[in-house]
Amino acid sequence: MHHYYRRIYDDPKFHELEKKRSIFSWSLTIIILICYFSFIMVIAFFPHIFAQTISVNSTITWGIPIGLSVIVISFLLTGFYVYRANNEFDLISKEIIDHHINDARD
Repeated sequence: MHHYYRRIYDDPKFHELEKKRSIFSWSLTIIILICYFSFIMVIAFFPHIFAQTISVNSTITWGIPIGLSVIVISFLLTGFYVYRANNEFDLISKEIIDHHINDARD
């Protein structure tokens, strides 16, 4: 079994997949970190922005919908990652594994 791992690791397609998946996941990580830290920085340094009510007669401040949007963005980015992982990355992984398993049987 160990020889399968070595053959897969030596495959250039595996390294291409690894690089593609890493760039994609780090990109999504950076996007969500920017969202979260921007939200926290506004709360820390400019709290009056989020403290303003949405309308004159409202008790809801801008902080609530913006905070909820940060949460929704994180769910959407997670869904996007899962979609791409299931429809692209997993298929490439399966191709690589099948190729090396079938070559070993021949």
